[in-house]
Amino acid sequence: MFIIDAHLDLAMNALEWNRDLKAELNTLRDRESRMHDKPDRGNGVVSLPELRKGGVGLVVATQIARATEDHKILPGWYSPEQAWAQTQGQLAWYQAMQEAGEMQQIVDLNSLEHHIALWQDETRTNASKPVGFILSLEGADSLVNLSYLEKAYQYGLRAIGPAHYGPGRYAPGTGMDGPLTTLGIDLLKEMDQLNMILDVTHLTDVGFWQAMELYKGPIWASHHNCRALVNHQRQLADDQLKALIERDAVIGGALDAWMLSPQWIRGESKPPQQGVNLESLVDHFDHICQLAGNSNHVAIGSDLDGMFGTEQCPYDLETIADLQKLEGILHQRGYSAADIANILHGNWLRFIRRAWSNK
Repeated sequence: MFIIDAHLDLAMNALEWNRDLKAELNTLRDRESRMHDKPDRGNGVVSLPELRKGGVGLVVATQIARATEDHKILPGWYSPEQAWAQTQGQLAWYQAMQEAGEMQQIVDLNSLEHHIALWQDETRTNASKPVGFILSLEGADSLVNLSYLEKAYQYGLRAIGPAHYGPGRYAPGTGMDGPLTTLGIDLLKEMDQLNMILDVTHLTDVGFWQAMELYKGPIWASHHNCRALVNHQRQLADDQLKALIERDAVIGGALDAWMLSPQWIRGESKPPQQGVNLESLVDHFDHICQLAGNSNHVAIGSDLDGMFGTEQCPYDLETIADLQKLEGILHQRGYSAADIANILHGNWLRFIRRAWSNK
């Protein structure tokens, strides 16, 4: 079945991990087999061929670069100008993938419908089709000022999550407290004018509720799970989930193992030991579906290879192509064919069509 994944850090992996994502996954792993600079070396699960094998024909692909003067908390660039330059390198990689015929940027309804028709064309193999991508900015630090938002929109940026981890110029993120900054409030106003998608992922609780009140345009949570099942600020509490459901938002389930196991200990736990498998993600889907009374608000936002690999993802997922296993798991859990189609692609597709038809 056709799959949409609403959160992949493809350019970050290509540039900061030096992964040629055009290559087969075994090649990427072999190249890293003797590298030890990052915990996930040799454990990656994402490549463009694997996306095609798994029918993951459309993704939300990120630009990401933190700006910070305090490297004791988290690493980043010392100035927003440097962070902006980093995101432009990531943009150049996506553009190079387009020129190579590997990917295709989706920026409006016309390009979306053309791409969906291409992936529905059974006369062509998936291996011959470009992976579509909608460009999203994870953490807004790299926007030097609001004039850069217009520049980014012109090159196809369509979604922004103002926060990431730690302190931020526009919003504090995971692990922090407090509201949006003054810059963040102004950013939301400008995003509203452009009818961009606001991603509430990584916002603090205060920032979440502030954004929900201030923002009038389309809102999604690209890669989030449920706090009721794994109690951490990074997850969404039930009242937040209900508010998103009321806004007809969609929540993308993430596959980072620590977000799927309440007993996970960073640097120590292993997915098999903690029983973290793809069923664990469906537990979070179930919880949201029960709150909503339907399957219209859950989908996939895997975050795979988002600074982790097989050492920290479900033990029954060897590559991103294994997202296809969710179809059988959902069927076994009693989901109808229509529900399964909603979760694997329909909900994201409906959301994007509605958001862009309002332009």
